[in-house]
Amino acid sequence: MGMLVVLGGCAGSGNRHSHYTAHEIPTQHRQEVVMTALGLMGTPYRHGGNEPAIGFDCSGLVNYVFHQAAGTRLPRTTGNQAAASRRISRRDLREGDLVFFNTLGRPNSHVGIYIGDGRFVNAPSSGGRVRIDALDNPYFAKRFDSARTVFARR
Repeated sequence: MGMLVVLGGCAGSGNRHSHYTAHEIPTQHRQEVVMTALGLMGTPYRHGGNEPAIGFDCSGLVNYVFHQAAGTRLPRTTGNQAAASRRISRRDLREGDLVFFNTLGRPNSHVGIYIGDGRFVNAPSSGGRVRIDALDNPYFAKRFDSARTVFARR
């Protein structure tokens, strides 16, 4: 129960703006997205944070990584990031795709960057630092909401 409250810090303001359209980032940026995310491992969690010097919340991490790796600024909140991406099936997840979780009793309240092998990089406030978690981790498996992508179709 305590983890629910702590993870809430990365939720942003939800999905109040549904005018975002799906991005179509060229697929050659996938590996750079993953490498950029992995390079931020250990960066402190900070609610509202969106740069390494001050720390990251979950949506700030995604925003920063995609800007650095692909030159694309995604929306700042989890709900708007979901709205700006295209839903894919979980079995179609590829490196650099986004994974969303329902950690606050509402969809898309936490986000991470899929890195392959059932794992993702995220900024959970519960651990205090950017880290890798597994989709089959009981906490996240129970709260998995959707797999989404901002990459162009193959």
